[in-house]
Amino acid sequence: MENTLKTKNNIKKINLESCEGPCLIERGMRILGGKWKASILWHVKDGPVRFNELSRMLGGASKKMVDQRLKELESQGLVSREVICTRPIAVTYEITDFGRTALEILEKLKDWTEENKL
Repeated sequence: MENTLKTKNNIKKINLESCEGPCLIERGMRILGGKWKASILWHVKDGPVRFNELSRMLGGASKKMVDQRLKELESQGLVSREVICTRPIAVTYEITDFGRTALEILEKLKDWTEENKL
């Protein structure tokens, strides 16, 4: 369904159907944009990280929040979880190949933040 939008200088055609579902940017942000999710991905990019170490790296995140975000990232296929010891429980998290596909985006975001002194 097309409609028109009148502006000062001309008339533009707009596609109203494109707003019915989440756009590609919104869908991507639902995956990477959750609080702490991008930071977690960034911290596990260099190899397996144990849960407590990751919690310390994130500073302001509670352990409950880190646990929730890790579960989300694991269910989305961005990180993998490995139990390395059962007594006491010791777990490591590592970025998956799919998760690595997001690193270029995160690198650009980091650069943009630095360049604009945000």
